Parts: sequence; C-alpha cells; structure tokens
Amino acid sequence: MLKTLPAFARAPAAPLLDVARFEHDTPLGRFSYAEWRPAHLAPLVELFWYAQGTATFPRKRLFPNGRIELLVNLGDPIRLVEGVGSPVLKSGWLSGLHARPVVIECGGRTSTLGIRLKPAGAFALLARPLRDISGWTLDLGDVVGRAAEELAERCHEANSTDERFRRAAEWIEELTTRAAPGLGSVAWTAARIERSAGTASIGALREEAGLSKNRLASAFRDQIGLAPKVYARIFRFQRLLSLIHAGAPSLAEAALDTGYYDQPHMTADFRELSGMAPREFLAASRYTHTLSVAEAAPARR
Repeated sequence: MLKTLPAFARAPAAPLLDVARFEHDTPLGRFSYAEWRPAHLAPLVELFWYAQGTATFPRKRLFPNGRIELLVNLGDPIRLVEGVGSPVLKSGWLSGLHARPVVIECGGRTSTLGIRLKPAGAFALLARPLRDISGWTLDLGDVVGRAAEELAERCHEANSTDERFRRAAEWIEELTTRAAPGLGSVAWTAARIERSAGTASIGALREEAGLSKNRLASAFRDQIGLAPKVYARIFRFQRLLSLIHAGAPSLAEAALDTGYYDQPHMTADFRELSGMAPREFLAASRYTHTLSVAEAAPARR
C-alpha cells in the first residue's frame, strides 16, 4: 500500500507563469497561441511563444523584425520557400536578422515553440559574430551542435505549454551564463534605435557613444548582425507595419508619422523589406500577433 508523503516532504509546485493565451478560429485557421515574457531574461529574450493547430493557408510571409528567431518544431516539417538556408525544418531552426522577407510552408499540423532572441541574447548564446548568420535560416544543430537535440528533447518531454517555456528558459540560461559581454556602447546604441522606432540620428548616437564610424559599424555587425542604418530601417518598418495594420487614416500620414520624407520613399522601402506594396499588405490576410501574411501555395501546372 502506497503511503502519502507528509506535506513538508512533497516537492514544491512550480510557480505559475504569467502566460498570455489566445484561441483563434478564423478564416486563417484554428489554433491556440501562447506567449511568455520572463522579466529575468528580458535583456536576452523578447518572448517565448507556442502555437498549435491547423492553418487554412499553407504559406506564411514573415517580415524583418530586428530579432533572431529560434524555432523548435514539434509538428509536421516546415519548408523554407523564400529565403536562404536550410530547406526543411524538421526539429530546430535559427533565423538570423533579415532585411528581406522569408516565406515558409507548413504541413497540416502545426506545433512550434519559438524563442524570439534579442541580438544580445543571440550573441551570448552563439558566442560568435552575428554577421555570420544574418540573412540565413539555419538548422539549429549546425549552429549550436548537440545542445539543439537537448532543447528538442526537453520540449518533446514537457506535458504542458508552461513546462515547455520553463525548460526552454533553463536551456537559454545554461548556454548564456558564461558568455563574454559585448561592447556596451553597441547595446546602448541599439536600444536607442529601437526606442525611437528607427528615427534617431545614427551620426548623433555615434558621437554620443564616443565611437568612430568604422568602429561602430564593425562592432554593430558583430554584436547585432547588421549595420546601424539597416537596423534602424527595420524598426521604422515595423512601426509602419503596426500603423497600417491598426488602420492609419492614410498611407501618406503613416509615412510622415514614421519619419519618411514622403509616401513614394515609404512605398519603395516597404516593398524592399516586405516584398509587397503597402496596399497589398492592407488587402492581405494577416496574423494578429506577428503581422505576418498568410499566402496560398501556387497552383500546380
């Protein structure tokens, strides 16, 4: 007969996580979505997210967002349709900073854990220049070795979304604990660019940081992955996406609100970063939490 352990001998229950949860049943598909923003990892990670369900549209267009995306795939394989890198995501992917859109194609069943790393987090995790992975979508094992299998195993063995988040956070902490710190002036400059939504003067920031133009550009590519001006373009573009998605009164006003000289300049920048015109984005089916665009697969001939 099994004996019940006294209360003081039982393992303490894991604390509840402050997880935001959403259920979607829309023309885009039927799926659940959760995200967690742990305060203790805020300098390294923007959020952990998990999505599970079925999508109506097989393809998704992802836009540059100034973050490094680490994915653990627990569902059907995901294909890289547009972009450079590993053609199929079977278990884990790492997508460096992009200045162009990426298009992926999912199978029938989606079950994916994502870790949206800030550049500082990716720099600490990889311990290598981030310029090496910019513009690439790579198999996670090719980047971090055996640690990729360990993360996948932890996520597969977890019996809840919260437990997956905990295990993924522990994995991040283990791999970044002994990381060498980057140049503080680069982190400061990047933070100012982000807070200004890409409108801050790079020259003024460089002078305030006390770095030469070449020194800042080189260190920025190492620790962030892109040149400062390209990084600023991405955050201005993200602000523009949000305004258009939220229903800006006009594209001209959205252009002025985000610091563009005029609407034609905004349209050209938007097309380069997204692969589509602003009005095409407005007409497209969009996912609320990522502002990515749902796309149908091309008809077979």
